[in-house]
Amino acid sequence: MPQLIHTMLDPFSRRIRLLIGELGIDADVIEEKPWERREELLHLNPTGLLPIFVEDDHTIIPGIESVADYLEETRGLPVGRNLLGKTALERAETRRLVAWFDVKFHREVSRLILTEKVERRFAAPGRGGGATNMNAVRAGLHNIRAHLDYIGALAEHRNWLSGDDLTQADLAAAAHLSCLDYLGDVPWGANTAAKDWYQRIKSRPSFRPLLADHIRGMPPPRTYADLDF
Repeated sequence: MPQLIHTMLDPFSRRIRLLIGELGIDADVIEEKPWERREELLHLNPTGLLPIFVEDDHTIIPGIESVADYLEETRGLPVGRNLLGKTALERAETRRLVAWFDVKFHREVSRLILTEKVERRFAAPGRGGGATNMNAVRAGLHNIRAHLDYIGALAEHRNWLSGDDLTQADLAAAAHLSCLDYLGDVPWGANTAAKDWYQRIKSRPSFRPLLADHIRGMPPPRTYADLDF
């Protein structure tokens, strides 16, 4: 069986976990702690970044975009399942929004909060561990409100974020937000349309494994797994 090497509160890993759920892929999901910088991980991906997909024949596909494209081409398209869009224009819009969340949202929100609240907590001193920089956390918490407004504006005029159908744009947005939701750091009351969209994607079967996540010593708030939060 193929393997997906991931870490729980990593939005890029979570997008692939959602993708394999949407595509119905059977894979062993293996937890890795990238801040430990194990040699075995670096052999699989010299950047040390997750996720990594390993085929039965030991073919290694490392990195978020490589894995996402590979699974679309090898598991999605052969069975008529397309999470990028049916036309060139739809695919361009999906990729634009994926980049919005994986680059802009990550830089302005999720990286700031997750690095300070998760990585610094579990990493050893000298490998990124240490005291939380609350200025960075506060900046992320401030920035998230503008992004929720953008999600809400998209959701008010479209069935899903990039158009009529669920795409990887929705998976990318949900992956980032779900990490922060695990920490209780998403102000859902700030935008009703964004919350309604998140409730819909949170209710999908592909989301259930994420809702079952539980990090030792860092339990999520009760509302994290509540579909009627």
